Amino acid sequence: MNIILVPGLWLDASSWDLILPALRGAGHSVQPLTMPGTGGRAADTADIGIADWVAATVDAIDAAEGPVVLVGHSGGGNVVWGAADARPDRVARVVFVDTVPPPGDNGISEFDVVDGVVPFPGWDFFPDEDVHDLDAATRERTLPLTHSVPARVPTDPIRLSDARRHDVPVTLLMGDATQEQLSEAIRQWGPFAAEYEAIADLEVVRIGSGHWPQFSVPERLAQLLVQAIDR
Repeated sequence: MNIILVPGLWLDASSWDLILPALRGAGHSVQPLTMPGTGGRAADTADIGIADWVAATVDAIDAAEGPVVLVGHSGGGNVVWGAADARPDRVARVVFVDTVPPPGDNGISEFDVVDGVVPFPGWDFFPDEDVHDLDAATRERTLPLTHSVPARVPTDPIRLSDARRHDVPVTLLMGDATQEQLSEAIRQWGPFAAEYEAIADLEVVRIGSGHWPQFSVPERLAQLLVQAIDR
């Protein structure tokens, strides 16, 4: 299977490095992406928005031979869902890593813009539930892997228009939530609940990690990805 890996905010293709050998060892063709404008200057990235990230992912789908599996971590979930909406007939499965399918017209989140870009706010910015399994050595090793993102990307609304995306099988690999827990919680999230419930084939698998399992438990994440892809 052709697997396209889309990182979350502030990360590039190298953020997936620790899981690539297992995916390739399972016989899959893997393409990790770096999104447009990542690490760029404000002068060069001011016009880049979430639609450009979706378009880059669609380009990767179009360049692949045969069906693809899209994997999106965190904010990359918005990107892969937008790409699945654009190419529902080419996507065999979408895997969300500690995030959920967004409804249309929703952004990722809002972060401070500094000098025209959104810099990584540092590991201490995030709640303990997200970073509790990132020890000091892992934080030191991974901090240089983070980059600024274009100012518009986190808050740009995702545009969705093809209801056939709901027919694409979906796996949610959640850090610390079971399917029962997530289904209960998402009922409180307004339009997110409607998007979630509209998906015909959806499973939730608990990873047992914080928000960055590709750094904290890469072997476990790779195992679960192979299981989801081969399902």
